[in-house]
Amino acid sequence: VRKPEKLPVVLSKGEIASLLNAPSNLKHRTLLTTLYSGGLRLGEVLNLKPVDIDSKRMVIRIVQGKGGKDREVMLSPRLLKLLRAYWLEYRPTTFLFEGRPGKQYSSRSVQAVLKNAMAKARIDKNATVHSLRHSFATHLLEDGVDVRFVQELLGHKNLSTTQIYTH
Repeated sequence: VRKPEKLPVVLSKGEIASLLNAPSNLKHRTLLTTLYSGGLRLGEVLNLKPVDIDSKRMVIRIVQGKGGKDREVMLSPRLLKLLRAYWLEYRPTTFLFEGRPGKQYSSRSVQAVLKNAMAKARIDKNATVHSLRHSFATHLLEDGVDVRFVQELLGHKNLSTTQIYTH
């Protein structure tokens, strides 16, 4: 029996702007912005290390993402500025986003950060951390970016996986 396919929850550009500005905590704002602006999966953002941010080439290197694949995603100048401020304040050692020094931030904490930001931004949608990735892909396609380029940014093996965002 096939599972019914549901369209992903996508936040508008305005909702994304409100969501990313909602956290007063610099770590939380930087974490959510990194998730959205790179179209990253939760596990990918949690595994990022400071050396994965390449400011000279303006890319974020995703090492061993889903399916054991490496890829690079764009690093926006706005995110780079935020990451620099974050690094100066928190000085992460092992992982880019750490709970305790040297320890990986937990997925539950990220989910709680998103939930709090959604409430503060007064967004009443059933969005998850993965909805930021869906929103990233949808916004690129709405702006006329080629679906094959979006496929590469998301790290999808098959184009059909990316085409769900053309809904």
